[in-house]
Amino acid sequence: MSVVSCATITVPATTANLGPGFDCIGAALTLYNEFKFIRHSQGRWVITVTGAEAERVVTDESNLLYQAFVKFYESIEQSPPFVQIDISLGVPLARGLGSSATAIVGGLIGANVLAGEPLSQSQLLELAITLEGHPDNVVPAFLGGCRLAATGVENELLKEKESLWEICEIPWSQEIVPVVAIPDFELSTKEARQVLPSEVSRGDAIFNTAHLGLLLRGLETGRGDWLRAGLQDRLHQPYRKGLIRGYDAVNSAATGAGAYGMVISGAGPTLLALTDRVRADAVAKAMADAWLKEGVKAEVRSLCLDTQGARLVIE
Repeated sequence: MSVVSCATITVPATTANLGPGFDCIGAALTLYNEFKFIRHSQGRWVITVTGAEAERVVTDESNLLYQAFVKFYESIEQSPPFVQIDISLGVPLARGLGSSATAIVGGLIGANVLAGEPLSQSQLLELAITLEGHPDNVVPAFLGGCRLAATGVENELLKEKESLWEICEIPWSQEIVPVVAIPDFELSTKEARQVLPSEVSRGDAIFNTAHLGLLLRGLETGRGDWLRAGLQDRLHQPYRKGLIRGYDAVNSAATGAGAYGMVISGAGPTLLALTDRVRADAVAKAMADAWLKEGVKAEVRSLCLDTQGARLVIE
């Protein structure tokens, strides 16, 4: 088996939850981080970072990509090799677009290929979910597309789980355009989770179950009426929107310009609108203008669904 000395992994951004799909559904988007791993001949670690916000990324042992790389080798009970890691950033940090998931996925895939690929794709994915703590970002970052993840079924006869996770691809109509509005402020996932209640009512649980089903059919068919209703949520967005300055104004602007609906991307503060191709530009402009009136500068972009997920190039 030949030893790989250099590998580049490109990982897409993700948007998670999509309203009622809290902590279980996510979609890969056409924004990317790139991670290049080069075996280091001088026996030391080197991490370099380029791109927007590069100066904010730590380059010591607390770097998340490095931690994922090391965790992989711990899982196979081997010492990690010394490498140079070159990070090229294209996904905004701490904005609800899965930047941490790209680091985890990139670190694990890079480690696996340098180790001779001892772990399968499903094993890597389960390790990624364990490191992230939930599946909604790492699954689409790894596999691409829109994905729903749920825990597997326990086999009562064998007293063990047949699979830790069941992952289902969600069809996404080509007519649906995701528009992301990325503000010039951050919101940590920890802060966003702290505002959530520890318990919800039966009525709210039923509401989200029904609307998630409707959302999945809306994504598949592109039916606007199903999407408008299906994007509603009662588990996290009513509590989190107060952390996002101008949320209601941007929401009104997006839907007024023709969006089917708007949701918080991941933990926020990025806001995601779903619309059609005809109205995408108008929705993007309306969201940017509304936030600017609230004193917030935002980068607003019409994106596409990334269908490939993480890409590996061996040099």
